[in-house]
Amino acid sequence: MPLAGVALAPLLVSPLAPYSPRRSGVATARRPSDLRRARCSATAASGEAGELSRATLLWRAAKLPIYSVALVPLTVGSASAYHHAGLFFAKRYFILLAAAILVITWLNLSNDVFDSDTGADKNKKESVVNIIGSRAVTQNAAIVSLLLGFAGLFWAFAEAGDARFIFLVMCAIFCGYVYQCPPFRLSYQGLGEPLCFAAFGPLATTAFYFSNSSVNISSRTALLPLTKTVIASSVLVGLTTTLILFCSHFHQIDGDLAVGKMSPLVRVGTEVGSRIVVVAIAMLYILLAAFGICKALPSACTVLCALTLPVGKLVVDYVLKNHKDNAKIFMAKYYCVRLHAMFGIALASGLVLARNGILA
Repeated sequence: MPLAGVALAPLLVSPLAPYSPRRSGVATARRPSDLRRARCSATAASGEAGELSRATLLWRAAKLPIYSVALVPLTVGSASAYHHAGLFFAKRYFILLAAAILVITWLNLSNDVFDSDTGADKNKKESVVNIIGSRAVTQNAAIVSLLLGFAGLFWAFAEAGDARFIFLVMCAIFCGYVYQCPPFRLSYQGLGEPLCFAAFGPLATTAFYFSNSSVNISSRTALLPLTKTVIASSVLVGLTTTLILFCSHFHQIDGDLAVGKMSPLVRVGTEVGSRIVVVAIAMLYILLAAFGICKALPSACTVLCALTLPVGKLVVDYVLKNHKDNAKIFMAKYYCVRLHAMFGIALASGLVLARNGILA
């Protein structure tokens, strides 16, 4: 059953982490007085006193909640394959999960390296480069993580025998590269959100669906067809993932401006940005209903995903109330992570239940 990895999601998202500057793009570079106020506010919010402990810095540097973006596309893609053809390969699933986590680790570490190069992370204590005191070690660890991730991905490709899988997953990784790495750095042009949507939605989710093709059925390759169910599922996954990135910009507008990063919130401001979040959440559930009505998604998905409405409302209420408060709004991305994980769990669960004749 492709719900095996879903049980890991609460471990990734339950502890809402204290303040952690955005993992991708260029981190905030504040004036000393602003930085001191932000530190004091974050300390008060998390119940800490004085200087942050090394354990706290390591927790923030690890960014464990963000790894739900590796878990959800894989689980939803695998559930889509199970829903369509009853196919699920547990060994392949867990190796792909490890590979996806390694690729996300590469994204996080390389982002810290490039932010260190630009000076954007000069005052970011939880930067991995600042914690270990070595750019070279961090960069080497990022490269090793990527190579190990590639090993897992190509092993899965050999097992599946479906070139569409490896092509789409490499396109997703390329989106991550041009988002943050020189000479592209498309995040500076405000293109991070479209790249995020494409990478984790249509590309990664559909790729992981194709990873469940098999060369062992009837001694020949059995390729999964592209279905409206996996397309609909990938759009919803892409939308919830993009919300995480968008909300991570709220408290970083000053820092983004200082380094010339024209994120969407730099362009429109927090007031308009908070309304965009409202529209995005509304669109998420409107699309869910539309996909259910046109039978792109089974009824089980519609019912279970609708149960996440309170979490969606929590995101909306929090952003509308706190979008001007840098000491609080950084938590918005973690509420979005929670919505992303819970919505993904509901979506995958609905696909599995429908395959077994429940609310099909």
